[in-house]
Amino acid sequence: VQLQASGGGLVQTGGSLRLSCSAPGRRAGNYAMGWFRQAPGKEREFVATISWRGDRKYYADSVKGRFTISQDMDEEMVYLRMNNLKPEDTAHYFCAAARVYGVHDTALLGSQYNYWGQGTELTVSS
Repeated sequence: VQLQASGGGLVQTGGSLRLSCSAPGRRAGNYAMGWFRQAPGKEREFVATISWRGDRKYYADSVKGRFTISQDMDEEMVYLRMNNLKPEDTAHYFCAAARVYGVHDTALLGSQYNYWGQGTELTVSS
């Protein structure tokens, strides 16, 4: 699975943006998908995950209610819709794929992920 994230940019506080992740090959394998982010000088952190079936989603507390993860399995795309953006959301965002056992399984830990994309940069100005 080769992942490519896109859609980052510069946004004002309170603005919205949608990140996209191309995941060719995901449909053929049982992969949960996740978004992670890493701000300058900080550790990488979990943002959101979605099961292969798309029926289970989990979010970090810091983004719950503002971010929405979704997917288009036909296009093998995963999205992260981000609303009400805050300066603390500024980070490099990565999409990742985790080989899981069941179609309803998700993955919250970075160590569970097998494939990582290059990521895309988001800057939220105050």
